[in-house]
Amino acid sequence: MHFLPDFGQEVANPIPWIHDQGVPDHALVSHVVATTSLSASEAARVIEDVIAFHAQPVEIYVRERHAHLKAYGARNPEIFARIAAELADRVVAAPELSERQLRRMIYG
Repeated sequence: MHFLPDFGQEVANPIPWIHDQGVPDHALVSHVVATTSLSASEAARVIEDVIAFHAQPVEIYVRERHAHLKAYGARNPEIFARIAAELADRVVAAPELSERQLRRMIYG
């Protein structure tokens, strides 16, 4: 799994808290277990889900988020503004994208 900080770029180093087999680091699992009421297996699943969410390429996130917001009745101008704001708040923030760039990701 790799974070892609910008279009077409690959990060040379894999995510440091994930082992090659995709299993979260024991220290991270232990921390989540100690600070929540989750079991070790539940904590590992949650960590894997969070990492997978944040490792999702920008284009896929934009398309899926657009479809989700559209399904709930939002209109494109509102959707594009919301997606742009959400992208800026991600752990590894996507580059600032114009409405046109967002539109092209969705409609081609």
